[in-house]
Amino acid sequence: MEIRVPALGESINEVVIGQWLRREGTVVAADEPVVSLESDKANVELPAPAAGRLVRLRVPAGATAKVGDVLAELDPVEAQVQAPPAVPSPSVIPAPPAPPVSPAAPTPPAVPIPTAVPTPTASPTPAVVRPPTPQPPRPTSGSERVVPMSTVRRRIAERLVEAQRTAAMLTTFNECDMSRVLALRREHQEAFTKKHGVKLGFLGFFVKAAVEALREVPELNAEIRGSDLVYHQRHDIGVVVDTPRGLMVPVLRGADRLSLAEVERGIAELAARARESKLGPDDLAGGTFTITNGGVFGSLLSTPILNPPQSGILGLHKIQERGVAVDGRLELRPMMYVALSYDHRIVDGRGAVTWLVRLKERIEDPARLLLGV
Repeated sequence: MEIRVPALGESINEVVIGQWLRREGTVVAADEPVVSLESDKANVELPAPAAGRLVRLRVPAGATAKVGDVLAELDPVEAQVQAPPAVPSPSVIPAPPAPPVSPAAPTPPAVPIPTAVPTPTASPTPAVVRPPTPQPPRPTSGSERVVPMSTVRRRIAERLVEAQRTAAMLTTFNECDMSRVLALRREHQEAFTKKHGVKLGFLGFFVKAAVEALREVPELNAEIRGSDLVYHQRHDIGVVVDTPRGLMVPVLRGADRLSLAEVERGIAELAARARESKLGPDDLAGGTFTITNGGVFGSLLSTPILNPPQSGILGLHKIQERGVAVDGRLELRPMMYVALSYDHRIVDGRGAVTWLVRLKERIEDPARLLLGV
C-alpha cells in the first residue's frame, strides 16, 4: 500500500516534507499521523490509510514532492506483526531422564526456558527520518545579518509572485460605518453566547454580507479554467486563520445556507482545528472566495493578494473612530476600511465597485441580512 501526497487545494501542486513523525520499520495504526506536509497555505499531518508497518520512506524531510507522489510504502499489519509462538508450560513437557550421578555430586541447577527477545526494528535512513540540519547564518558585515531562506518561505514567495503574474489583479476600496454592528453585539452578546455557545464576532456579518453581494455580482464567485469561465453555484468561503505554523485558509462550506450563528460556530471550529494542526486536505480545498482580516494585527489599510484560482478576496481592517459627515454635521463614528482585490480578466471595475457597495450597505444596516433584502 502506498502513501501519496494528497490534493490540498486547486492551486497547490507541491508540498515540502516537514517531518516524518514515524520511523521506517515502525508499526502504525489506521489514521495515525505519519508525516507533516507544508505548503504556502496548508500545514497538515498526513495519516496512515490503514494499520501497517512503514517499510520504506521514499522522500526525505525537507524535500519537495508533487501531488500524487509516493511518500512511503505500508505493509498491512497482519502480514508484519504476528504473535510469538506460545511456549508450552513446563508442567506438560516430559522431563528427560536424569543422568546418573554419584551420591556426592550436587544436583545441577534448573535451566530456565529462554524467553523470546524482540527483534529491534531496522535503523531508519538518517536522510529520511531526520529533518535537514539548519544551515548557519552566512558571514555578514556589521550592518546586516544574512539567513538562508527556508524551503517553505521560498515556496510562499514563488506562489505570491505567480499569483500576481498570472492574474490581472486590481484593488478597490470603501469604508463601513460599524456603529450598528457594534450596537448589536453589545445588546445581544450575552444572550447569543448563552444560546449558541459561541461569541458574536464581526466576521460572521461580513461572511453573510459577502455571500449576498456574490449573488448580485456572480463573476466574483467564478474562476478561469482554460478558455472557459466557471461560475460557482456554491458559496464556499475561505477564511484566513493565523496559526503558530503560519497562515492557513480553511473553507466554510455552504455559507449561503448557514445562519449567522452557524457561520460564527463554523469559523470558530475551523480556527481551533487549524491552530491544533487537525485540518485535513478537504478542509482547505475548493473555496470560491476568500476573506482575510488584517485588522486583528492593527492594519488600517492593505491590498490583499488573490488566492488562485479565485477571482476575489476581501480584506478587513482595524476599526477606528474617525470624523465623518452625517446629515450635514461632523460625528465620530467607528469606521473600517475594506479592500476588494479582484481579477480584472473576469471582473470589471463596475462589478467590483458594485459588489463592495452592496457589502457596505448590509454591514451598515445589518437588519438587511436577517430580512434577506
